[in-house]
Amino acid sequence: MRPELSGRLAELIRWIDPGPGATHLVSDISGWWRDPMVLARLGPALVKPFQQSQPTVVISPAVTGYLLGPLAATALGIGFVAAHKPGDGRLPPGTLTWAQGPPDYRGRRLDLAVRDQNLDAGDRVLVVDDWVSTGAQVRALYDICAARGATPIGTATVVADCSPEVAAELRIQSLLTGADLTP
Repeated sequence: MRPELSGRLAELIRWIDPGPGATHLVSDISGWWRDPMVLARLGPALVKPFQQSQPTVVISPAVTGYLLGPLAATALGIGFVAAHKPGDGRLPPGTLTWAQGPPDYRGRRLDLAVRDQNLDAGDRVLVVDDWVSTGAQVRALYDICAARGATPIGTATVVADCSPEVAAELRIQSLLTGADLTP
């Protein structure tokens, strides 16, 4: 990744105090979507480590993944599949394959689903997301791939704030680490 992109990504993050009772600051990455240089370079930078693996589809979870996933898929010249969460009120019609991840950084167990018609046996899947802390969503998406006969080749993320062991196990490649973003 070009240093100017990583520097710009870090520069555009804002940290917000959610108020009384909060245990941590919340990241605001909305500045990434406003910056045309970031938008132009983000997709190609995310997929670069995975190009030789020849993915056939990109899968990303709601909500931010719906922005990053298409950028990555476009950079690879392949399609995009949305992974849905039941609480977002936008579950698509048709048959879905569901998986539940282990507890995330807030202790929640999130359910994710993919429309069966969009993920085929034999697909080589690149998972793309904005931030990986525990790998919970990644694990759920890998489980969906396994249930559908698809192969996850790895995960591309903007920020990996997980342990090196989780990053190695889930084949996570990131543009930044949590240490790069001290609030």
